[in-house]
Amino acid sequence: MEKAKVYFSKNITPETLVKLYGILTEQRPLKGKIGVKISTGEMGGHNYLKPELIGELVDKIDGTILECCTAYGGSRQEKDKHWETIKAHGFSPRFKVDIMDEFGEKDIPVENGVHLTHDTVGEHLDNYDSILILSHFKGHLMGGFGGALKNISIGIASTKGKLYIHAAGGDNLDQDYVWSHLPKQDDFLASMADACKGVISHVGKENMLYINVANRLSVDCDCNSNPHEPEMGDLGIFASLDPVAIDQACYDAVKNAADPGKAALIERMDSRHAIHTVEVAAAHGLGVREYEIVEID
Repeated sequence: MEKAKVYFSKNITPETLVKLYGILTEQRPLKGKIGVKISTGEMGGHNYLKPELIGELVDKIDGTILECCTAYGGSRQEKDKHWETIKAHGFSPRFKVDIMDEFGEKDIPVENGVHLTHDTVGEHLDNYDSILILSHFKGHLMGGFGGALKNISIGIASTKGKLYIHAAGGDNLDQDYVWSHLPKQDDFLASMADACKGVISHVGKENMLYINVANRLSVDCDCNSNPHEPEMGDLGIFASLDPVAIDQACYDAVKNAADPGKAALIERMDSRHAIHTVEVAAAHGLGVREYEIVEID
């Protein structure tokens, strides 16, 4: 099987983001109304991708920042508090922002999923012709790491959709019930890959691109209001047409880093068997795990 290309630069700057995006769009131009799916971060957190880093790129493509509400309480489950957080973190009014499930949600099919038969997403997903999945690669308490695949699955799911993924397709989506009756870890991870399959099929592979910024490499996600400080240094920016390859490349870059501070993040990733989401996504045909790094100045 042909290897995917993953473009990489050690330079984490607005200009580098624009350059890497340009390399991708030479091969797969994004057309029409473009959404930029990021995590705007939980109130109190500080590791999310900052407006001053992503602003030049978002402006260049006239993109709309896309979010959905969370499923664990906090400052982003209720839409009013979510808007307060978005504004506090500088995303609004700096950018156009859309909480896609603010007014409703919709089910999209998942064909031959391991656990899911459908995915429940913000209904505004259909307002966009193309989507740039712009992810902060870092650790995650439940998933082990968060990158492109998590940003597609959990990130684009509505509150109900997030609970459905975490429940691995279970019928009882009462929030308290789901958090107290979690499935086997691999079932949850496979369900994230299922949800990715649903979103990519719905939006169209040809209408999606992927950039991972591997900075502020905390063991905790941007959904944590008080994340652990990073113990390893920044790696750089990864960009690809392939969501499987880009997450595999980031995982491998952490593993292969010379930085001894990587130990905490590796423990977080491997203790949660994080790579299983990548494995299932590859089995679903969403991309390949074999890649070639193309370094960009």
